[in-house]
Amino acid sequence: MKVVTLGEIMLRLSTPGFTRFVQAQSFDATYGGGEANVAVALANYGFESYFVSKLPAHEIGQAAVNHLRRFGVSDRFIVRGGDRVGIYFLETGASQRPSKVIYDRTDAAVTTLTPDELDLGAVFEGARWFHFTGITPALGETARKTVVAAAKAAKGAGATVSCDLNFRKKLWTTEEAQATMRPLMEHVDVCIANEEDADKCLGLTAGETDVHGAELDEAGYVDLAKRLKREFDFEAVAITLRESFSASHNGWSAILHDDKDCAEPVRSTRYDIQIVDRVGGGDSFASGLIAGLLQKGDTREALEFAVAASCLKQTIPGDFNLVSRAEVDALVAGDGSGRVQR
Repeated sequence: MKVVTLGEIMLRLSTPGFTRFVQAQSFDATYGGGEANVAVALANYGFESYFVSKLPAHEIGQAAVNHLRRFGVSDRFIVRGGDRVGIYFLETGASQRPSKVIYDRTDAAVTTLTPDELDLGAVFEGARWFHFTGITPALGETARKTVVAAAKAAKGAGATVSCDLNFRKKLWTTEEAQATMRPLMEHVDVCIANEEDADKCLGLTAGETDVHGAELDEAGYVDLAKRLKREFDFEAVAITLRESFSASHNGWSAILHDDKDCAEPVRSTRYDIQIVDRVGGGDSFASGLIAGLLQKGDTREALEFAVAASCLKQTIPGDFNLVSRAEVDALVAGDGSGRVQR
């Protein structure tokens, strides 16, 4: 089953362990980025996964391509060109000290990717699903045009289109985000968000929830899901619910509203997570939801798969969710003890 994502893959340079930037004498190098993370997870689940992007022809660009190949993602539609791979630096927080990200991605090759460089007919031939995030259109006008062209081509090919809103205040303002993302929703079937994304990208708020604390107004989330679905005519709306007790301790669950099996939005199982690496947690939810909606029997099964998958990812260093379908299914079935498997 063919699935396609489009976006940026970056070089990730992380301080070892929980050291601070000012302490670091070396960095751990890997690769990651919203849509690339989704592509890898879907490949792990057995899908025919394609990542669309642009990377330089030099060795660092090739290293990023090789990293995707390692996990079964096709690079057939990665255009080679441009001068640089975007970089982000990560300092992993602990307890009451938050994690920090510093971007160095200006003029990355993907920001120059135009629709004319892609054979969109071939990209979406036989595709069942297309996924992008709000990060990619935040990279500039050229990237916005490419995302719109790809979404239109995907819809024309009969693929379901999903978008994880993923607001990034270091990339654009609320006003810029809404001016781009609200019209873009015309081409989206499945919207994935948290409370801040919905507010900053689409101008809809989730009740009295405190995004910087651990207070959730569940009724507000339910109402938000309904309003999003009604206003933008989405087939489904998924909202992740993160209770941030500290950088190391989070509550994790989600709501899904799709009208297929339930008249009202459904709430998932809630997981209490001791965080190892929360970067990529939302992407692992998105990939789990895509897999669930394509292959599970009903709304609740799809939601439970997505939440369990993203729970497991947050115990793994790096951007990618390197878990199998069987491991996710085991957690959904209730095997969350963490006992050694011998």
